[in-house]
Formats: sequence, structure tokens, C-alpha cells
Amino acid sequence: MRPILELLRLDTEQHRSVRQIAASLGLARSTVADYLRRFRDSGLPWPLPAEVDEAVLEARLFPSGPARQAARPLPDWATVHAEHTLPGVTRQLLWLEYKADHPADGYQYTQFCAHYARWRATIDPVLRQEYRAGERVFIDYAGQTMPVVDPETGEIRQAQIFVGALGASHFLYVEATWTQSLPDWIAAHVRMYEDFGGVPGLSPARDKPGYQQDPIM
Repeated sequence: MRPILELLRLDTEQHRSVRQIAASLGLARSTVADYLRRFRDSGLPWPLPAEVDEAVLEARLFPSGPARQAARPLPDWATVHAEHTLPGVTRQLLWLEYKADHPADGYQYTQFCAHYARWRATIDPVLRQEYRAGERVFIDYAGQTMPVVDPETGEIRQAQIFVGALGASHFLYVEATWTQSLPDWIAAHVRMYEDFGGVPGLSPARDKPGYQQDPIM
């Protein structure tokens, strides 16, 4: 019998995350997410009515049928989408975790991305912005730093990653600086514009009224 009752208790009463529930019960995260999704779709309340015992709950959440048995497993896309926003969590990493849970019948990376793209198309749309060539550059420091090892001393320092992108072409400029201080910030801009071979028409300037930096990472 699946540990559905304990799983639901951890979710609804103790408000544990999918990762915490999976670790506590020794289940795959995709399995936990699937059980929670089935429970939500069943329309059953929590706490469960007296007449709904573990066997009835199992039958409600896992109805028998050849079509359902033949379906290939999919992850909980809401969970995938939320984890994709975390630093360092790439789509490739999410697919590898999904494939580890379903090595035999899981989708390959291309189909995984295709299903994810179709799911994303069902959520709230975003406003598409268009930029003219040479009009704007978007700049920011990336969220993660990069370790740099001194070959003589072995000392490790964390470098800040400065990134600039032209709005129309998405042409990127990337460099590492030791800090995010104003001198490094200005010097990085100078080198970026030298690399671009010019200055965009709507370049950001911190000392101008209404300046708003557009983060790109």
C-alpha cells in the first residue's frame, strides 16, 4: 500500500516541501508531486471523511484502466517551473533528476523540454517587448560568483560576473570583476562599450532621474 495518508499529513498539516516529504518517506520527488496532484484532482477534503479509509483513497487516486497504465510518467510541471527559478537549477539538471526517477519509461531531454514548453504556454502570458537595433543595452551582475584560483598561492577568490546584452540582437558581453563597487562597475561599462564598438542610444545612467536598471540574468 502506498504511504498516501502520511504523505498528505506532511503536506497539509506540517506544510513540508516536496523535497522534504520525499526524503522523509524515501520516495522520488516526482512521485510525491504526482500523489499530491492526484489528491487535488480528486476533490477530496482534508481531513478525509470517516467513510474514506486508506483503501478507498487508494482507489480514488489510482483508478484502474489500461489507458492510465500505458501513459508515460510526467513530472509535476508546477514544481519543475518553481525549481527552475532557483540559482544553479538548469533545465538539464531537472531532466536528469526526472530521468533518475524514471530511467526506463521517462521522456528523453528533447521531449521533456517540449512538454515543459507546452505546459508553460498554458500559464499566464507575458508581455513581449521589442527593441530596435542599437537602442538599448541591459546590464547586471549575474547572481552567482565564479571561483578563481591563484596558480602561485592556491588562494581562491570569488569573482563577480558582469553581463551586458544588446536588446535587439541579444549580443552578450561578459567579464569578471573582483567586486561590484562603483569603480569596477564603471570600468566594466567602458570595456563593454569598447567591445560593442559604440554606445546604445538609450544607455542607462545612474545619475539621471528615472534611471531603472533592467536585469537580464
